[in-house]
Amino acid sequence: MTTQTLSPPTGKAPPQAAPTEDLRALALRHGLTVSGARPSLPAYTRQLWSRRHFITAFATARLTAQYSQARLGQVWQVMTPLLNAAVYYLIFGVLMDAKQGVADYVPFLITGIFVWTFTSNTILAGTRAISGNLGLVRALHFPRASLPISLALQQLQQLLLSLAALVMILFGLGEFPTWSWLLAVPALLCQALFNTGVALALARLAARTPDISQLMPFVLRTWMYASGAMWSIQNLASSGRFPGGVVLALQCNPAAVYIDLVRFALIGSYTSEQLPPHVWALAAGWALLAFGGGFIWFWKAEETYGRG
Repeated sequence: MTTQTLSPPTGKAPPQAAPTEDLRALALRHGLTVSGARPSLPAYTRQLWSRRHFITAFATARLTAQYSQARLGQVWQVMTPLLNAAVYYLIFGVLMDAKQGVADYVPFLITGIFVWTFTSNTILAGTRAISGNLGLVRALHFPRASLPISLALQQLQQLLLSLAALVMILFGLGEFPTWSWLLAVPALLCQALFNTGVALALARLAARTPDISQLMPFVLRTWMYASGAMWSIQNLASSGRFPGGVVLALQCNPAAVYIDLVRFALIGSYTSEQLPPHVWALAAGWALLAFGGGFIWFWKAEETYGRG
């Protein structure tokens, strides 16, 4: 009978396998990246530029489909601000006598309403840019800023169609083209940049808090009343009824700045004396601040859109 003797325990743990390679390092070595990760700002800008054709096509398709179910079709693009102007003329021009002291009040009012509608519609579209396109956001990978930018471009396209009608109305009211009409181009371009920046900022806010889209009509209505679309800020300033700080804030209001510049460009009786000081610097400053700030702030939350 053979006896086998077991060696005594040595007190050492059994040898372990080599540590597993860090998965993050392994993924990086093979060129893998986190799904939906936010790219750098320059890379993000390049991605947006590479999708410029999609942005343009999306804006045009939305514009074409916007009134496709209405009998009058895209005529409503012009009729809506005109009907609003008629209502505001009755309320402010007739009942509240806001036309007192304003030369050419009808061109003054119609121009203000058309320019304000451009800002209002762009901002409202921005609040629905992400929440209204969740299926697209969750199904496809693309820079999410494409959506608010394309919706802002849609409103710019709509404005260009509306401007043709505005010009015909101004002809009927005795306003004819002069060299100053060319100033409307840089004014509207600055306004378009400003609108796009605000739309980008609100698109991020509304993506996390959808109730903002319900609140915005009330905010925009208040903003419109403070922008001098239906009444003259200059007349208010000369009345002496409000402190200088309040008048200055109203004059520097970005919506009022763009309305004033377009009125100055298109209406002969609206002179430079009715413009706030440094108006072009204000217009460019608001445009750059809003667009740059809105774009960067939207980009910082790029990886969160469509999740949750």
